[in-house]
Amino acid sequence: MYEERTLHYKELLILKTIAETLNQNHDMKPMLQSTLEKLLELTGLKTGWIFLADDEPIYHHVADHNLPPALARNDKEPMRCEICFCLQLYWRDSLNQAVNIIECERLHNSVTQSLGDTNNLTHHATVPLTICGERFGLLNVGSPGKEHFSDEELALLEGVAYQIGTAVERTQLLEQKEKLAVDNIARYIVDYYNSTNEVTRHIWTINNLRELLLTVVLNIGTYFDWPTVAIAAHHGNRLTLRALYDSENARVLNEASPHAEEDYSDIIHQAFYKQSVCQSKDAPFSFAALQSSQNRFSIAIPLQKQEPLMRNEPLGVLLIGRESAIFSELEIKILTTLADHISLAMERIRLYDEWQDLLLSEERNRLALDLHDSVNQKLFSLSLTAQGIKELLKEENPLVVDGISDIQKLSQETLSEMRTLIWQLRPYSAEKGMLASLKEYASKIGIHVTLQMKDDVQFTEKVEKNLWRIGQEAINNVSKHARTNRAAIKIQSIEDQIQMSIIDHGCGFLLEQAETKLVTLGISSMNERAAQLNGSLKINSTEGKGTIVIVTVPRSREN
Repeated sequence: MYEERTLHYKELLILKTIAETLNQNHDMKPMLQSTLEKLLELTGLKTGWIFLADDEPIYHHVADHNLPPALARNDKEPMRCEICFCLQLYWRDSLNQAVNIIECERLHNSVTQSLGDTNNLTHHATVPLTICGERFGLLNVGSPGKEHFSDEELALLEGVAYQIGTAVERTQLLEQKEKLAVDNIARYIVDYYNSTNEVTRHIWTINNLRELLLTVVLNIGTYFDWPTVAIAAHHGNRLTLRALYDSENARVLNEASPHAEEDYSDIIHQAFYKQSVCQSKDAPFSFAALQSSQNRFSIAIPLQKQEPLMRNEPLGVLLIGRESAIFSELEIKILTTLADHISLAMERIRLYDEWQDLLLSEERNRLALDLHDSVNQKLFSLSLTAQGIKELLKEENPLVVDGISDIQKLSQETLSEMRTLIWQLRPYSAEKGMLASLKEYASKIGIHVTLQMKDDVQFTEKVEKNLWRIGQEAINNVSKHARTNRAAIKIQSIEDQIQMSIIDHGCGFLLEQAETKLVTLGISSMNERAAQLNGSLKINSTEGKGTIVIVTVPRSREN
């Protein structure tokens, strides 16, 4: 699983780097040349070239890197003047996806006719450059001795080719604008692509989902000058309105849809559950935040997890509203491409968060192991040594024996706290579940816990992990301060919130003393974890009657 996540994260990083490279230059040949070189560097492939093709037999050799002498001879004449098998397939409409193991006709002719050294390059992968059904040319890559590309490699190359095709189309439009006196429609198209490019340029610098969604709606509304832009994300069996731009202001929301799954009440739900672009005119929305931002014409575009080799997984919906006119087919194509970039950025952030959690888990494991192997063992040895010395001196010097007894007691208490700390450092086990993990932890430190949770309580993985850590700290406080070995944990849903209560009937404390106990009770760390979930922490305690720790978080937020 870790290797798969690492591979997926690497693929997303390659796509991000290629997108950034394409956006650094608007001159066609330098842009394609730098992109090709960056692609070969990131994938470890050695050789590649790009053709832009018109109708048969017209094509243009626009970029190459590390060509063998057989193809570079006579100022690259074989690349400019010969028609090869892959171009013929392209012109016959027989090349619609990345193709594995194409034996290069140019290289074959060079070998049979002794026209130069091929450096053991015989095969290459061929990927058509296409976007929205429009074809622009071919991307060819290979390495000496490599005669096979895996499905994962081909899928990655298709993703890169899609980005190159988008950039080629955008650049061609920009070149037309510079060379021709374009009419209003052509100028409008160029502005559309420029705005799209500006939005995508911003989103690739963000590693936080809330910030990403806010940036997306703000930039789309600003660059396209549209009055309403919103993003709804899927959680559980409902859509949640997460970000909204209206009245020239952008804000983050957490408004859950009142409709359950399969309820196609408006175009947002239709676009999500049917996974298709939907438009409407003067139609109401189920989200209250959008009812005051009604526009005559609206479009909803599904956001999908980008999996080239698998069925795409729904992520949410991008909504745009305006007063002028229904969205044209060209606008839909461009906005669908923009939605793909947003989806990819959302998935990249999810993988980044998982990677960070994995690093944290590995560091916790390492620290727990170090504590167990070093400090824990030394404390145990100290306790045994103190016991031995006490036995040797018990008849000679009672005062020394009392001091040694104190050392032994202190080392045993410290050893007990060290073992508790080691258990706290252990990573959360999603397989066991939060309640089972809390009960196991409580048992290890000598606390009997009673658990209560209704079946309808559901929360995201991040919410579950943070509630686990808060509960763990609260149980630890019971063990250290409450003077009782029993506690209760209750989890329930209250309207649109989740509430977890940790209750003990121990010694309690005066609320006036709470401020002085913040550090001792670890309340600051529990407060921080609750704040990460946009929630709150409250402590009620009565001296002699016990303590209740209550944490409340939003029910359906995708943190």
